[in-house]
Amino acid sequence: MKELVEIIKETVKPNFLNIRTSIRSYNRDALCAGALCWRWAYHALHSADKWFINPFVYEEPAFHKEGMDNPDNPTDVILSDAELLAYLDQIEEKTLSYLDNLTDEMLYEKPENCPYTRMELVLRQFRHLSFHTGMLNGQTAVETGKFPVWVSDVDKFIDDGVLFGRYRKGHNSEDPTLAILARSNK
Repeated sequence: MKELVEIIKETVKPNFLNIRTSIRSYNRDALCAGALCWRWAYHALHSADKWFINPFVYEEPAFHKEGMDNPDNPTDVILSDAELLAYLDQIEEKTLSYLDNLTDEMLYEKPENCPYTRMELVLRQFRHLSFHTGMLNGQTAVETGKFPVWVSDVDKFIDDGVLFGRYRKGHNSEDPTLAILARSNK
């Protein structure tokens, strides 16, 4: 049975869209809690990559340096937003593939060498990714006076390039109001 796994899959997709919007709309060089925002974005992405499936059987990405996932640690690696978004694409693909191969029964199991069940790992990453997405969006809102679009349901998301404004549930791309909204929010 995959009823719970399908719910997880449909819920994680907006999480990835929301952090993607954060990275597309933030000031990467702004300070947030003493670290550059891009470092917080990397921290959130790295955690989703490492902890969603099994942090105890994990291979670091090629560009990762020891301690780089902690925004308080200095690093000589600087990732561009394009690199962060490409990493996010890899994480999303890996996560959705993982979920495609899970059953509901497997959610109660602990992966190899891991003290947490798969369900615990998933819930922890939902919480962590949402926290840091909100943190980045809060910094953007303070700096720009605008809050990045937040997606709840992927099937109602309109990828029209508008990064700011209220969630536009129910609009379609043919709606002239949406075109006006898009122009005014750019």
